[in-house]
Amino acid sequence: MNELQSLEHNLQITFRDRSLLERALTHSSFVNENPDSVPEDNERLEFLGDAVLDFVVGAYLYNRFPDLEEGELTSLRAALVRSSTLAGFARRLEIGHFLRLGLGEEESGGRDRTPRLCAAFEAVIGAIYLDQGLDEVQALMDPLVGPTLDNIREKSLHKDAKSEFQVWSQAKFNITPRYEVIDESGPDHAKEFLVQVLVGRDVWGSGSGSSKQTAAQAAAAEALERIEQTEKILDEAG
Repeated sequence: MNELQSLEHNLQITFRDRSLLERALTHSSFVNENPDSVPEDNERLEFLGDAVLDFVVGAYLYNRFPDLEEGELTSLRAALVRSSTLAGFARRLEIGHFLRLGLGEEESGGRDRTPRLCAAFEAVIGAIYLDQGLDEVQALMDPLVGPTLDNIREKSLHKDAKSEFQVWSQAKFNITPRYEVIDESGPDHAKEFLVQVLVGRDVWGSGSGSSKQTAAQAAAAEALERIEQTEKILDEAG
């Protein structure tokens, strides 16, 4: 088997258009060094895969936990689609082995760097969606998400968003985040709170839930997701 076939074996998918998979594995550093032979890197597929993952993981959680409120679902989804989790999925599938990197990126250890693996995993998901459709994405994700989700819930990894964001905010700005309730709705026995988290005057995330604490956790989870996306963009640019 050639290398793409080996990765298809890991994914348990046979692509109709293997050029999509090849593109998903192509980092911008490779394109920069081979501008005449490689027309496109994986960034557009990464963008698509990010959106597809949000939907697939959200649908998985919605169906598996019909009684969980929105804030809890948001925290779980944030834990499942964060860079470190997606990079872990990429390592399980050995995606790093198949990446096409420029020489400098290769020599700096890019093949096993979390941002690179996360981006490549998202791009592969985008390629699968275009080539095979949503059902194949779900078929790939379900066995990955299941045990990871069990571990997250068992160790309450998704419930530490406020603490994690506070550590980041204090290290970055020497400011403790504050949480503001900006809306509440519903009757007294079924209140719904909307909370924003601010660092200084800047809003970093918002979340809702049936308690202020749950809504605040959801807001912090959204803030952490924003940080990860920003750091990934900066890492790619650098």
